[in-house]
Amino acid sequence: MDMYLPTYNTVLWAMAVMGLFVFVALYFVDAGYGKFRSKKWGVSINNKMGWVLMECPALIPIVYVLLTMKPSNLALLFMGLYAMHYIYRSFVFPTLLKGKSKMPFAIIDMGALFNFVNSSLLCASVVAFPKESYTDIASYAGNWNFWVGIVLFFAGMYTHMKADHTIRNLRKPGDTNHYLPKGGLFDYVTSANYFGELLEWTGFAILLNNPAAWLFVWWTAANLVPRAHSINKKYRAEFGNDAVGDRKRIIPYIY
Repeated sequence: MDMYLPTYNTVLWAMAVMGLFVFVALYFVDAGYGKFRSKKWGVSINNKMGWVLMECPALIPIVYVLLTMKPSNLALLFMGLYAMHYIYRSFVFPTLLKGKSKMPFAIIDMGALFNFVNSSLLCASVVAFPKESYTDIASYAGNWNFWVGIVLFFAGMYTHMKADHTIRNLRKPGDTNHYLPKGGLFDYVTSANYFGELLEWTGFAILLNNPAAWLFVWWTAANLVPRAHSINKKYRAEFGNDAVGDRKRIIPYIY
């Protein structure tokens, strides 16, 4: 495996630089899905199928590792937590969606490619190029980052799933009006779902404490922070500054 280490490191650095360009670009161009979908993004398909096609490639490298390698119990824990999120995003979240929204193929393709590459890097970081401290669960659990990471991961997962539920239930059947999310963390930020996801992957990165995991946090922020800014701006234009109040975009009291 050592012969592939230079390639692995090169991809990590390339992805980090690309993340910077994505972060800047998304302050000027709104990714064309959800609230910002438009025809200029090209052909679209059913939103539910779009989410499945975009998210499930993240599971392919994990299946490959399970079928072809013998990962340690600690690596299985890491991959299991990651898979837990993407099983939800690939198969549970889409079935709960309401309405007849669509998603452009362009967004699906970019998201699917990122999810596959990111998952491959994370799998490689815990199976092909593991840190010396990755011995077994019992030993690794003695490190401070193990429990801090686990707690933050599940706190973030709960937060973003709860926020998803709030957003899904803003409308009653047949209602096409737009509403400002309220309650819970939505009283502090306009994108509580994005805060939950950012918290979740920050916890995951603390748990693994390797470059691939922190790269994922960087990409999560690069995608979600600018979009949270656009959503906050849209809400203020649609409902007024008084209705939105002093709510931040994604991180309570900060941004």
